[in-house]
Amino acid sequence: MTVRRLSAGLVAVALFTPGVAACTATGDAGPTATPSATASGAAPEADTDAKQALLDSTREIRNGNFRFSMSGAGSVAEGQVHQPSQSAEIRVRLGESTDDLAIGLDLIHAKPDSWVKLDLKGQAATSVPGADRLNLGKYQHLDQNRIKGNRSLGFDFEKVDPAGSEALTQAVTDVQRTGDGAYAGTLDLSKAADAGSLDPTLVTALGAEANSVPFTATTDAQGRLTELVIKLPEAGRAAGQEIKVTYSDYGNATAATKPSADQVVEAPPELYNLLD
Repeated sequence: MTVRRLSAGLVAVALFTPGVAACTATGDAGPTATPSATASGAAPEADTDAKQALLDSTREIRNGNFRFSMSGAGSVAEGQVHQPSQSAEIRVRLGESTDDLAIGLDLIHAKPDSWVKLDLKGQAATSVPGADRLNLGKYQHLDQNRIKGNRSLGFDFEKVDPAGSEALTQAVTDVQRTGDGAYAGTLDLSKAADAGSLDPTLVTALGAEANSVPFTATTDAQGRLTELVIKLPEAGRAAGQEIKVTYSDYGNATAATKPSADQVVEAPPELYNLLD
């Protein structure tokens, strides 16, 4: 197996593109999506109050003080954002230890600096170009000029939500309140191009199905978003799956801990080539 590079937007691609982990996926496919419809098959009547509540649920995210997680396709990303200190921590795990290639990234952003620790495992790890310079067990200091706009390595403190849930809720086409702080409906992924959690190839692969993708959401007692589950349909040869995004500890995140100098090296060109 030859690995030239990991695709752009590593987190988004791995978490939000069905079947993307061709190198890593070994388990069963996730559940297929079920359409949102009434028992008679007719589309439910729009609930404008529910839609506004869902739009309002992302306001607190803008303050940049929360913990989050994203999961799907055998991959997990979790971390925290702390806007008061202009810092963030993100941990990404792609694949399982038994897969041909399992990837771990520990990212720390403390403006104006960023670091990443890369962990490559599996039989295909040695096929990654420059693996001996990447798998060091140390944090690699990143050149801000090279990671600006990079969806895998960069972080924009003007857009603090890694998942882009505000853009996703704005793309809601139908939503019904299903309980106290619970919602279900459909969204148009083609209108959520700004969501950091979406890879453009996903929308292309879904075609017309991207216009009506089922989702569920929950909010806390203060009306803040706590969970968003997107139920992706099949795309090409890839099975459908559920993608889950969660938020917690609003206002209680902490400043990221910078790595000590003895645990830092400068990132080699191979790192940028791999994650460009």
